Amino acid sequence: QVQLVETGGGLVQAGGSLRLSCAAAGRTFSSYAVGWFRQAPGKEREFVAACGWSGGRIAYADSMKGRFTISRDNAKKTVYLQMNSLKPEDTAVYYCAAKTGGVYSDYGLYDYWGQGTQVTVSS
Repeated sequence: QVQLVETGGGLVQAGGSLRLSCAAAGRTFSSYAVGWFRQAPGKEREFVAACGWSGGRIAYADSMKGRFTISRDNAKKTVYLQMNSLKPEDTAVYYCAAKTGGVYSDYGLYDYWGQGTQVTVSS
C-alpha cells in the first residue's frame, strides 16, 4: 500500500514556474513507478510525466517536453514535478499516481492516487 499527497499547486502567471511534490507513505515506495497526470474541467485525465523506481526511466508527454522535469528522491519518499514556462492551458488539477512495474502513460494502469493539487495559470 502506498498513500500519496500532492502539494505545491497554486496560482501563477503565464511564463512562471511551480514545483509540485508528491509525498508518499509506505515502506516499499522505492519499488514503485510514479506518474503525474492532470485533468482540466470537462476534459479527460491526461498523462504528464512518469519515472521508474530508480528515476532512471523517464517519460514525458510531448507537450511537456522541455518545460517539465520529473525527479524523485527515494530517501525522502518524494517525487517532484518542476514546471517552467507555464501556459494558461496548463491549468488543471495535477495528480500523482504509483504503480509497480514499468513506466506507462495510461492512467488506468496506476493503482494508487493522491487527492490532487490545483494549478492555475493566468494569462
